[in-house]
Order: sequence, then structure tokens, then C-alpha cells
Amino acid sequence: MALSTAGLIALSACGADESEDAASADENNNGGDTNEAAEQEEVTLDFMHLWPQGSSPDHYRIVTEIIEEFEEMHPHVTVEMEVLENEQYKNKLQVVSSSNQLPDVGMTWPAGFLEPYVNGDLFAPLDDALEEDNMRDDFVAGTIEAYSVDDEAYALPLELNIAPVFYNQAIFDEYGVEVPETYDDLIEVIDTLSEGGMTPIALGNRDRWTGSLWYMYLADRIGGSEALNSAIDRSGSFTDERLVEAADRIQEMVDHDAFISGFNGLSDQEAKAEFMNGNAAMYLIGSWDLPNYTTNEEVPQEFRDSIDFFKFPEVDGGDGDIDSWVGGPGVGLFVAENSDVKDEAKAFVKHFTEEWGKQSVEDAGVIPGTQVNTDEVDLPDLFIDVLDELNNASDITLFADVQMSSGVAETHLNMIQSLFGEDVTPEEFAETHEEALQEDE
Repeated sequence: MALSTAGLIALSACGADESEDAASADENNNGGDTNEAAEQEEVTLDFMHLWPQGSSPDHYRIVTEIIEEFEEMHPHVTVEMEVLENEQYKNKLQVVSSSNQLPDVGMTWPAGFLEPYVNGDLFAPLDDALEEDNMRDDFVAGTIEAYSVDDEAYALPLELNIAPVFYNQAIFDEYGVEVPETYDDLIEVIDTLSEGGMTPIALGNRDRWTGSLWYMYLADRIGGSEALNSAIDRSGSFTDERLVEAADRIQEMVDHDAFISGFNGLSDQEAKAEFMNGNAAMYLIGSWDLPNYTTNEEVPQEFRDSIDFFKFPEVDGGDGDIDSWVGGPGVGLFVAENSDVKDEAKAFVKHFTEEWGKQSVEDAGVIPGTQVNTDEVDLPDLFIDVLDELNNASDITLFADVQMSSGVAETHLNMIQSLFGEDVTPEEFAETHEEALQEDE
């Protein structure tokens, strides 16, 4: 499921004036509703999100500010917030959905992750909210479609992401290594760092999707975006020799001591801490982490100044393109179909998405799902560089586990951990995927 760069990633100033007019009109309308709202019955709106104050302080702060503003505009509404880490959030969402007890508003990923909730009539369609003030035009082309089923939108996107390899320039300088342009170069860098006593790569593979990023890139660089995408959409097979080779390269990296000791037992947050403490030279993660390397003032300036990123290296003889990225839309906001406060929930989602688009770029270093006029925002160089890569990307392949159904995604993630742990062969890795995908057809 490759996402079209032309459709999805072109960040532009188009529609900026119209967006401002729409936002202004919305504010005027909301302002006029304040007295009327005060006379309405008081309601509580449950909102569950995955940006804790400890690990995502800028995100958390903006969320809190948007909620406070919404409550001022709608005095009869109280927003109660529940905040969980990524994996805890996914688990909680699955548990509460099984008893149809979803929060009024929550976060979802697109495509394969969202579809079971839609098919189970758990998420409400949001096209009516998108039609207000021509809100649909405010989004980067293609993002709404990633959250749509049968041409109806079931979430409003908040983020776009690609996954760069972040690296510590100070460590590279200390060990005399340069940014790798090929996979063979990467192995040389890994060997030099490892032999010198420095951990090459921070990886918390207890969360499993983190290891999937490494596999997806190798699959892309060896087979092009077509190899993995066709295996998942069933126009191809996971036993494709190029996908087997990608798995083999993962185990080659493990054999070269590429990853932090105990990586399969570490969470992503634990691995990230090692990178941010200067105990590892590289860290592959989504661009949602940019605030830690740009705007997060709780992170030492000396560290932030030393962080840069590089494109995942090419593989000699492979069909992939170095300008192709793993990424796509991140989380979006849904409204529960059985919410008792659906009108308020939709108003909150609309307001939140609009305000997030305005504030998140400069205040949190986030690439939102709404259009960004880069001429009108003051952004760190690293952030501008990532935006430029988004604009110049030849292709973007949506995260594998998001493309898959929940059952196949679980198989994929389990097999990723087994592959990194060398508990299965590359051939067994591919065959198990193929069997799960066949059963899901």
C-alpha cells in the first residue's frame, strides 16, 4: 500500500487564506454559541490519547491547551482525559472495544488498524464534520483517504510521518565514521562502533514495530516498494526471495552486534533513553520524535545540536530507491459510534484537529495532517530538512502492521521479534507470514 507522494506529501500554502477564513468563521460561530451552550445540560466527554507528559511533553501541553480552550467555548462540556503509552493504548483500545465501551473520542491509526473498528460499527463517520467550513480542503491531499472505508471518513488525521535514521554526529566524529550510503557502508560503521565499545543502534524491540521498521526498509531497498506491498495486498507472495533476503540481512546485522544489548527485552522508550543519553550512535524512529531533537527544551541543547538524520542506505543490486521512505499518516481522532455525546464529540474532534494543525508545527515540531505553509512558520533546520524529504520522496510505504488486519499484524510483529532473536530462519519467517496472509484472504 504505497502512498502517492504527489497526492499525500505535497505540503503547500494552497488554501491557506481559505483555511484562515474558515477558522475565523468557526471562531465567530462558536463565540455566538457560548450563551446558548451555558444553558445546555452539562456533559462529560471522555478522551483517550497516547502522548504522556513524561515522554511527549510538548504534545501533552498542546493537548491540554486545546482542551481548556474548547471547554471555555463550550461551558457545558467537561473533557476528561486518559493518557497511555503507545502499546498500553493499543491494548486498552482493544479491550474496551470488545465490550463496546470506547471513549467518546480517541486516537486510531489508518488503514488496516481502523477497518475492523469501522466494520464493527464502533467508529462514527465524520464526513458531516468535514463538510463544515470546507474543512476537507484544509488537509494534505490523500490523508483523509487513509482513514476512510467505502469513501466515508472515520477519523481526522493529526500527523504525517516518515522514519529517518537519527544519528549522533559527536559520536560519529569521535569514532571517525561517516554517514553510510549503502548497506555495506552501514555494516562497516556498525563494526567500527561496536569494536570501539560504542553501541551502534538503539532498538527497543519488545514493542516489535520498532524492529519492523528495519525489516521494511531492507525489504524496500532490496525489492522496491512493490515487493512488500504486493505480498500484503495478495498480488504477490511473502515467500518472494527478496523478502527472504531482507530477513537474512536483519540477522546479519544482529550477528554484527548492531543493536543494543538485550534489545528484544527493551521497550522503545528504554532504547530511546539510551540514544538520548549518548550511549548509542543511531536510532531509527518516526519523525514524530523530532521535538526531542529540536524544540524540547528539557533535552540538553548540546545533544540537540549533535543530532542529524540520514536516509536508509541503498542495498547494492537492489531495486529500491534511497528517496523512498517508510511512513505515512500517523494517528487520527475518531468518535465512538455509541457515544452519548456524539454532537459534542464531533465538535471537539473538529476543533482539536484545526488547532493542532496551527500549533503543533512550531510548538512541538510535528508534521500535521493539515497543510503547512513553511514560509509563514519559524522552524528548526532539522525540521525543515525532514519537510524537504517529504516533498522530494519518491514513494512512501505505510507501516506494515498498519496495512495488515489485526490478526496478521500480530503474526508479523511476533515474527519480527523471533527474527531478531534468531529463533526462526529467514525462510520460516517468510513462510509464516504467507500462511497468515492466505488464511486472512
